[in-house]
Amino acid sequence: MKNTILLITMVVLFSCQKGKYTYDASGIFEATEIIVSAEATGKIMRFEINEGAELNTEQQSGYIDTIQLHWLKMQLLSNITAVNSRKQDIPKQIAAAQQQITTLKKELQRTDKLISANAANRKQRDDTEAQIALLEKQLTAQLSLLESNNQAVSGECAALFNQIAQIDDQIVKSRIVSPINGTVLAKYAEQGELTSVGKPLFKMADMKNMYLRAYVTSGQLTELKLGQPVSVYADYKDKETRKYKGTLAWISDKAEFTPKTIQTRDERANLVYAVKIAVENDGLLKIGMYADVKFTEQ
Repeated sequence: MKNTILLITMVVLFSCQKGKYTYDASGIFEATEIIVSAEATGKIMRFEINEGAELNTEQQSGYIDTIQLHWLKMQLLSNITAVNSRKQDIPKQIAAAQQQITTLKKELQRTDKLISANAANRKQRDDTEAQIALLEKQLTAQLSLLESNNQAVSGECAALFNQIAQIDDQIVKSRIVSPINGTVLAKYAEQGELTSVGKPLFKMADMKNMYLRAYVTSGQLTELKLGQPVSVYADYKDKETRKYKGTLAWISDKAEFTPKTIQTRDERANLVYAVKIAVENDGLLKIGMYADVKFTEQ
């Protein structure tokens, strides 16, 4: 009778020990979490975000008060109008001088004809030429002054437009938007509260593309390579498991002591290497769930 009991005990222990290492590794599911912080300072005027909500990339879910930025932009636009009023209409400003030069040149042509007919003296022609030269110099100086004035006005306007561009950027950053497609995990602020640049507003993660962080021994490491397809088995219901296709996405380049919550195929291993396995979530996987891995199917 004793021998029978001992035999049954040994069979049970052997079966348990054999089934204990059915999988090559085990780990915990995690997702890439992002904490979205405020990029502006002010009162949160609208904040329509709830924990568990699904957000799309660049989806706006609220905004921070921008009224002061709006009025500052209006003031700068008014300043641009005032500065532009100092801009000179060069063609109109030099039209009179150009007309005088044209008239004197015609007079010079008539004088040349009179001199040819001995009806005018040379001095009269020289005086006309001197007047033309003087007016042309005055026109050049006037043109240079007007162009310098207009360049200065354009420079002031450009500086004001740059300030408006900065304000527009601040207004855009006052929008509360989602940087990725993902799920809201936690909410840190509420509508009506005051916030400031860098203050966390909510935390989100891409729950459709999750990672299983597992640990392997140095012996297993030599058999693994990035991009390798693997099988992941996650708990489903009470005593069932659900199989997922995974891809080995990352292998640590440094060994670490085996975490207490993780089991490896070789319990004698003190140092292990962390790996990440990318798994597409069907909606049933959650952050913190345990799962097992088979690197090769038998």
